[in-house]
Amino acid sequence: MSEAELVLRSTRVVTPGGTRAAAVAVTGGTITAVLPHDAPPPSGARLEDLGDDVLLPGLVDTHVHVNDPGRTEWEGFWTATRAAAAGGITTLVDMPLNSLPPTTTTDHLRTKRRVAAAKAHIDVGFWGGALPDNVKDLRPLHEAGVFGFKAFLSPSGVEEFPHLDRERLERSLAEIAGFGGLLIVHAEDPHRLDAAPQRGGARYADFLASRPRGAEDTAIAQLLDAARRLEARVHILHLSSSDALPLIAAARADGVRVTVETCPHYLTLTAEEVPDGASEFKCCPPIREAANQDLLWQALADGTIDCVVTDHSPSTADLKTDDFATAWGGISGLQLSLSAVWTEARRRGHGLADVAAWMSAGTARLVGLDGRKGAIAPGHDADFAVLAPDESFTVDPAALQHRNRITAYAGRTLDGVVRSTWLRGQRIYHQGEFTEPKGRLLTRAD
Repeated sequence: MSEAELVLRSTRVVTPGGTRAAAVAVTGGTITAVLPHDAPPPSGARLEDLGDDVLLPGLVDTHVHVNDPGRTEWEGFWTATRAAAAGGITTLVDMPLNSLPPTTTTDHLRTKRRVAAAKAHIDVGFWGGALPDNVKDLRPLHEAGVFGFKAFLSPSGVEEFPHLDRERLERSLAEIAGFGGLLIVHAEDPHRLDAAPQRGGARYADFLASRPRGAEDTAIAQLLDAARRLEARVHILHLSSSDALPLIAAARADGVRVTVETCPHYLTLTAEEVPDGASEFKCCPPIREAANQDLLWQALADGTIDCVVTDHSPSTADLKTDDFATAWGGISGLQLSLSAVWTEARRRGHGLADVAAWMSAGTARLVGLDGRKGAIAPGHDADFAVLAPDESFTVDPAALQHRNRITAYAGRTLDGVVRSTWLRGQRIYHQGEFTEPKGRLLTRAD
């Protein structure tokens, strides 16, 4: 304790062992001790007394589309990481598509890292991409430090990132399994999508019918079968269909190495409340019915779903038309994800320790950063979110930090105000004010 430079004290600190009153000592950007609340700070240490505000581990968001470089009019590292910091997120992992070039070769990774380096307000890592023609690039990308590889089993929506058919999925997955990597998958079956009714227009019910649960279920079954045969590690992205949960649970019981995420919009929004023409609610897979949402929450509680991520997928306003068939599919959620999930979690009887397990510890574990991120524990980075959980606010798009201030949460009242965000013992956000970028670029070896 004598070496501590900073002590953060709160009556509610969320630790791996539970929530309790504590004082957290920090030296050189690392947590050195979690002490009793009344422990006297050492001489020379700066004391931050947070009162009854909750000290949470900084969130780790492993599913973010930053779109930089190439589509920076959609988003960029400067704006995305500011929005993340304002929402209590201290680490994100950037998806390989929607930027130009996509992160599918080591040269493209170097370009992405060069662009991000001076703009990141929080720590940033990168996923690589698995395409039909880049199997030869997967191992070099792995060795260069990407956290795993993103693949689509149906068209991605951008021509430079084509999807994998069954044969190419097997080929890529076999290669990735050969060096112990991770494949993360957008699982919707293209044949089931093609067979679904396709009607343009403003009716959300028509869009929902065009992306049936069966498309997810079929693709997930195919992925689980391949992972079982190839002894590969796979991760199912943005699960929306509760019908797939028994498949996943059975595969895991059978020894298949599969993890699963879902997103705040699937947990807090329902198809029944989406207004016609309101394409700010459009995402793929889609927001489904309330009964489906209840089963996703049950799966979070029982551990079938491992973690919650934003799938922050922004676009410019002109792409969010009132025609659900042609509007861009993506929801921007970085700044609001913690508050949105907490609002619904507390209504369903969950505590902030559960939210931290899903949005910080679970995501850090997914990408192998759990030795230094995702927990308030000695030896971990001093990354924190300070939350006033009982205060509420009404979402005003003008107050959002991401580049295009379009949100499905506009006008909603959410619980939980992020007071401040800390990165390696430095306060990077406080009540609407930001420091200059202090984020680092992370690799799998970190």
